[in-house]
Amino acid sequence: MRMKKVVFIINPISGTANKAGIPQLIENKLDKSLFEYNIAETEYPGHATEIAKQAAKDGVDIVVATGGDGTVNEVGRSLIDTETAMGIIPCGSGNGLARHLMLPMGIGKAIDIINECEIHALDYGLINGIPFFCTCGMGFDAFISMKFAEAGKRGPITYVENVLKEGLKYKPETYEIVDETGTKHYKAFLVSAANASQYGNNAYIAPQASMSDGLLDVIIMEPFDVIEAPQISLDLFNKTLDKNSKIKTFKAKQIHIHRSEPGLIHFDGDPVMTEANVDICIKHKGIKMIVNSHANKSQRRPNVVQTSFSELFNDINLIRENIQKQGHRVQVINKIILRKLNL
Repeated sequence: MRMKKVVFIINPISGTANKAGIPQLIENKLDKSLFEYNIAETEYPGHATEIAKQAAKDGVDIVVATGGDGTVNEVGRSLIDTETAMGIIPCGSGNGLARHLMLPMGIGKAIDIINECEIHALDYGLINGIPFFCTCGMGFDAFISMKFAEAGKRGPITYVENVLKEGLKYKPETYEIVDETGTKHYKAFLVSAANASQYGNNAYIAPQASMSDGLLDVIIMEPFDVIEAPQISLDLFNKTLDKNSKIKTFKAKQIHIHRSEPGLIHFDGDPVMTEANVDICIKHKGIKMIVNSHANKSQRRPNVVQTSFSELFNDINLIRENIQKQGHRVQVINKIILRKLNL
């Protein structure tokens, strides 16, 4: 059997973990009877895309993105519609695609999955021609992507703090959305299109999303007030957001969105300014990826937020009864949510 060629692309500055020991782990754990490998470190934004593109041209069998969702996106965009498969060693702060695929978060175990080398053809998406693999969107989640990028520090605490701090003062926009069934108008807090189920950090924007159904999961979050915010936050982490009354969802192969003016969009958490019109579509089984052969969706771990909803709503009722000033109310709710999320 021919040995497979693998290139590991390591982003040394993504996420929060030190990656100095990863080359030795690869040397120790990768099955040398199956693979011959090279390691390349990125030196600047977009470098992973260049390395992966050259690897695909050279006929490399697998390119492994070793980093966060930004690195995964950079690598993946060079491998779409090629015979080269993408593997992932998750080392970022969110690891949305790796978590959706139920890949191990430990580096050694992630290399074990690469050794098994089970490759599936999966879907990817395009937003105004830019590839994405997890989610894309506009409105508040694009705004938060920008805030998260500016925050300096990473991780779920930073993400939740930004959501809570900025969310209740963000002004909704009006969107015209056209899909295969016609045209609809929404006043929305955000519009997101998901190929995979989560943003990262186990924040499930589209709990029912599949990367093999050839469809986008489109999520419209309607405006909400200070009292409704805790439930939405908890549903996001409990994989029950699609059950919330403020959420409208549907599936589509492609959508066209018109908004009143140019603004931010995001693709896999990376924000970018674009024109008022936005086109999003799915490309069915257009990228090959190494998957976890041991993953069983029926045995997904229980809700990540272990909390008592009755206890939370008792807290909220106390706030409603005893606190009159909006600013103070928001501060107290923020503290309650962070406590319930154990962050």
